[in-house]
Amino acid sequence: MIKAFGQSPNADYKTAASRKKVDFNMSEKVLLTEEGYKQLQERLNHLKDVERPAVVERIKEARGQGDLSENAEYDAARNEQGRIEGEIVELEAKLKAAEIIKTGANDAKKDKDIISVGMKVKILDKELDEEDVYEIVGTTEADINKNRISNECPLGRALVGAKVGKTVRVLTPEKADEYDVKIIAIVE
Repeated sequence: MIKAFGQSPNADYKTAASRKKVDFNMSEKVLLTEEGYKQLQERLNHLKDVERPAVVERIKEARGQGDLSENAEYDAARNEQGRIEGEIVELEAKLKAAEIIKTGANDAKKDKDIISVGMKVKILDKELDEEDVYEIVGTTEADINKNRISNECPLGRALVGAKVGKTVRVLTPEKADEYDVKIIAIVE
């Protein structure tokens, strides 16, 4: 499972989205499942309806305490407000650039034997002789702890476009490691 992102065993396993720098003027599409789109929309609504008003109230209360130059509560609330506003801008940009992907092999437009984004794939790591199932998603939803890999990670790039039954070579960053995986099946 560690090889899926091409990282060492000691790497920090945060989601791919948190590692990727966000361009707030996104010109390329952000691939999201319907579930992922709904989660981002819910998070955006929570920030706007709950967290933003709460931090505005904290700032208001901190201002009432007098001198702002030495007011740690005011500084902390302003910092929190900046974080919230930044996340709102990021989420709005992602949702605006979102392209909803169909999940599973049931999409009539997908070739049933060719791997594409939104599919769950059972593979065999030939070197380790281990089978794993991964769902291929966009970078925003990738989470190795849930076996959801990005279409842009080394394993995802190798799998997308390949056919069931084929063996593909996975090249990790800086070509530090190469390994072969056999695509066993598309999982419903």
